Amino acid sequence: MIAHYNAQDADAYVALMTDDACEAGYRGAVLRDGKEGVRAGLKAMFAEFPQNRAEIIQGWQLGDTAVLHEKVYRSAEAEPFEVMSIYSFEGDKCSRVEFVR
Repeated sequence: MIAHYNAQDADAYVALMTDDACEAGYRGAVLRDGKEGVRAGLKAMFAEFPQNRAEIIQGWQLGDTAVLHEKVYRSAEAEPFEVMSIYSFEGDKCSRVEFVR
């Protein structure tokens, strides 16, 4: 998923998600709802930040959950920031991503 994110390929990214997947703040409000909501949100973000990419600092996997510590770069001028991304899976598809920032 990160490779698709870094390629700014929203279609390939959401192809790895369940139809009712979402992205949300950690234990909080849904930011992008459903596969189409995630796709639209990513496309808007990639249009605003064409140099956007994420670097995985460290990752963990236990059962159907993967946690990534990432450094996100929006542009050459912007200060990068760190985030913990928690990916929940149903089989081979991601059903939810929560962000701790």
